[in-house]
Amino acid sequence: MKLFLLIFISLQTLIGGRAEFDKTVHDFGKFSVKDGVQNCVFTITNKGDEPLTILSAIPSCGCTGVSWTRESLKTGEKGTISVNYKNEDGPYPFDKTVIVYLSDIKKPIILHLKGVVTKE
Repeated sequence: MKLFLLIFISLQTLIGGRAEFDKTVHDFGKFSVKDGVQNCVFTITNKGDEPLTILSAIPSCGCTGVSWTRESLKTGEKGTISVNYKNEDGPYPFDKTVIVYLSDIKKPIILHLKGVVTKE
């Protein structure tokens, strides 16, 4: 399973030969319900010859908020996808996703947020 995940993540970071993500999985680790909203940032770099645009970033549920760089990225420029996760349902492990659509790349990129929320 780990090998599959590693291959899957590697393919995503190189998809289309145009976009490179600093990561496609963010692990928050363990945190308490009392810790409130958790935030992370995914960075994307345009590795292609043409401008690249983040068209949309769609979270898997309402507990996840997303904002992203709206301007087109020129070759070599970086943009970000900022994600916040708010746990309002109590302690449990979670694995949420954000589906990212990029200009001129047919397959979406799937970003993962995971962690374990504890009572205290």
